[in-house]
Amino acid sequence: MNLSLAQALAARPNDHRTVRAQFEEQTGTGWHTPTPANLAAGHAVSVVIPARDSAHTLRPVLDALASQDTHGPVEIIVVDDASTDATADIAQGHPAVDVLVRLPQPGGAGAARNAGTALAQTDTVVYLDADMVLPTHALADFGARARPDTVLIGFRHNVPYRPGPHHSAQVPAGEADLAADHRVTWRSQGGKQLYTATVLDGPTTGSPLNSTDDFQGLGHGATYLDWDLPRTCVTALMAAPRAAVIDVGGFDPAFGWIGWGMEDTHLGAALIAAGCLVVPLRQCVGFHLDPPDAADQWKRKLAGWPATLAHYRKLLTQPAPSGREANFLDSTTQLLSTAGVITR
Repeated sequence: MNLSLAQALAARPNDHRTVRAQFEEQTGTGWHTPTPANLAAGHAVSVVIPARDSAHTLRPVLDALASQDTHGPVEIIVVDDASTDATADIAQGHPAVDVLVRLPQPGGAGAARNAGTALAQTDTVVYLDADMVLPTHALADFGARARPDTVLIGFRHNVPYRPGPHHSAQVPAGEADLAADHRVTWRSQGGKQLYTATVLDGPTTGSPLNSTDDFQGLGHGATYLDWDLPRTCVTALMAAPRAAVIDVGGFDPAFGWIGWGMEDTHLGAALIAAGCLVVPLRQCVGFHLDPPDAADQWKRKLAGWPATLAHYRKLLTQPAPSGREANFLDSTTQLLSTAGVITR
């Protein structure tokens, strides 16, 4: 009997103490400590960046990738989701980019990530948004800790747009702040929460990361305030085993057709149901560079969120996805057959 995705999630723990302890014993480096470059030697990663009209942020994102301090091989794939600005030109001209895919029609970030995943040549895919600037140790952090049964979670610090050289957003000086991420410091005005339907008596501040012992307390389908384990899987900065992503069918492109968001939550749920642990890296925090019209963009995105949430809830009642490699490869082959692919 096939379990539904929700039933499979309820059966899965998230006890990652052994994973962390083994890494620390083998390397002499703390799990949440920035990783020396040499520890990543031999651990290759593919960075997949979906980008649509991202000319104002893509250059500093790629500059940060070019400056990564790692001895592990790195492949960078930018998938341009039919941008109408200079996104593709910036990617094509940047020396850090190994593969540029230009999709002829916008299909959403999920479809773009699927295309990049299909082309990736390594066992570990780092999903990175085109507005996320990484610290120099980030790819070493992911590469050295990657496992075939582990989803690694990074964090983001949103910063307001300030124009810089080449009309790109300026990157703040110093280090990004872990506490700025909404999975670390979460606030609500109270009432019925949209995601879990939890009712809060009034204004509430909580910490999903700290209050659940690095998300371990969210195993077996547990919730904390308006959070569960799949919701912590934010592909603005996340690493996952490529084989597992392909086996569950990758990202459901329907989310991109319906509205905004939830495709990464669904992928997280599918990977957890397939047996993956979700393990955060507290040291891996990037600057998220807001666009000039951030307030308007968030308003549009949140307006579409109830529809994508409804689609996700529907998928939770269906069988947990597995054995979908053939379907994934068929769909991405068809998608890439209409795309322009430029390699170096």
